Amino acid sequence: MPTPDARAVEQAIDWLVRLRFNQSDEATRQAFEQWLRLRPENARAWQRAASLGEEFSALPPELAHLTLEGSRRRMSRRQVLKTLGLCITAGSLAWVGSEHTAASRLLADHHSGTGERSDVELADGTRVRLNSNSAFDVSFNQERRLITLQDGALLIEPGNDAQNGFVRPFWVHTRNGGLLAHSRRFLVREENGATLLAVDQGQVTLLDPAAPVVIRHGQQAQLQAGAVQPLMPTGLDPWAWVDGVISANGTRLGDFLAELSHHRPGLLRCTDEVMALRVSGTYQLADTDQVLALLARTLPIRLHYRSRYWVTVTAKNA
Repeated sequence: MPTPDARAVEQAIDWLVRLRFNQSDEATRQAFEQWLRLRPENARAWQRAASLGEEFSALPPELAHLTLEGSRRRMSRRQVLKTLGLCITAGSLAWVGSEHTAASRLLADHHSGTGERSDVELADGTRVRLNSNSAFDVSFNQERRLITLQDGALLIEPGNDAQNGFVRPFWVHTRNGGLLAHSRRFLVREENGATLLAVDQGQVTLLDPAAPVVIRHGQQAQLQAGAVQPLMPTGLDPWAWVDGVISANGTRLGDFLAELSHHRPGLLRCTDEVMALRVSGTYQLADTDQVLALLARTLPIRLHYRSRYWVTVTAKNA
């Protein structure tokens, strides 16, 4: 997906604040829809801004309005995003340091937009597939290869490296600790403050301070606060997005919608009364509205669209 221009990004942030923190009337919503359709760049910029999702919603209103004022003064794209990153940090979110803010996702070496899955080949032949709303940085030198996962999920296939007569180790740095890969194919994902690792071929060593833990073919593990933690099953296949689907097996509707929300712009929420309903099946990510419609036909739920970008799922009789 092409990167939107600076003006469109500033306008998108402006709209994000208006819609999240002000009382929106019908005229405001119509004006927003008109702006969205005006230029393709506007739609791309809105996808980037809306991908901040709940992180932006957690901002105190006064900090959000500071960001809005910065946008109206026509700050540069980088300045706006830096301001947003500072505000997110000041809002006491669960990320540690500015390098783990949504702003850094947009400024990473490689990143994908909402609903976009992309492929990158690195200088050593490593192939990386990015899930929707994912980002990583690359740092290779004579001694080692390092990927830093900023956000989202990556499928990594390390290249067959041979430089100066030796193979450089392949490291992945995450918010929760480091991984040393001796694997031809593995998946790493940031989710709810934890890092999920799934190994398809070979093995990956999790650098738990107590003792390194080796995760082998077909195994999964969760890293949190620098230590390996018990993996809480959700019924979601962590590999499914690679094939453009969500695969669920008795998954709570709340968990399913949280996963689906990574692949569509705007807000997708459900009320507490339907959160524990169970979902099973394989759903194509190419059309997330169709996925929601299928859920509404098979579960006792109702979809409330305030707009294409704001959907709430409630009980059918609500």
